[in-house]
Amino acid sequence: MTCCYQLSTVICHLLSDLAWSLKFKMQPRFLFIAMALALGAILPMQAAINARLAKTAGSPVMAAFVSFAVGTMALMIFLIIAGQFQFRFISAQSPWWIWTGGILGTFFVAGIVVLLPRLGVVLSFSLVLAGQMFAAILFDQFGWMGVAVREISAGKIIGAILLIAGVVLIRKY
Repeated sequence: MTCCYQLSTVICHLLSDLAWSLKFKMQPRFLFIAMALALGAILPMQAAINARLAKTAGSPVMAAFVSFAVGTMALMIFLIIAGQFQFRFISAQSPWWIWTGGILGTFFVAGIVVLLPRLGVVLSFSLVLAGQMFAAILFDQFGWMGVAVREISAGKIIGAILLIAGVVLIRKY
């Protein structure tokens, strides 16, 4: 429990720093690196919590619903505190798919709740990470959905191969 408390304290500090940075337009790179590491650490904790919630609720989909409902409330509070809670209409030029992020999130949360008890935390997240890396390389290479193009390099390919090798080792041992 101490580990969860310490992690949540770090996350709260990071979110507070992020809100301050956004408010004053200061975005130091180290803050984002630390935030990425903290967010990565949150995912297995969230999956374990939601897997337990699914047992209690009797359904991975109900667990995803509760998770998103609580998350929506937390995000609303964060936006209010950061002074960014305002409604703006999306322009007609916006692509239709900008509305699908939440839907994809629900598939992830419900899916990881199903995988976690069957594959374990390490294998589930190593496979998720490998899938993310594969997709990320393609998004960077082709600039899908408006992201900046960053060409595939030998280093990225080698890193992805090593990641896949890691998944194989995790699965085997």
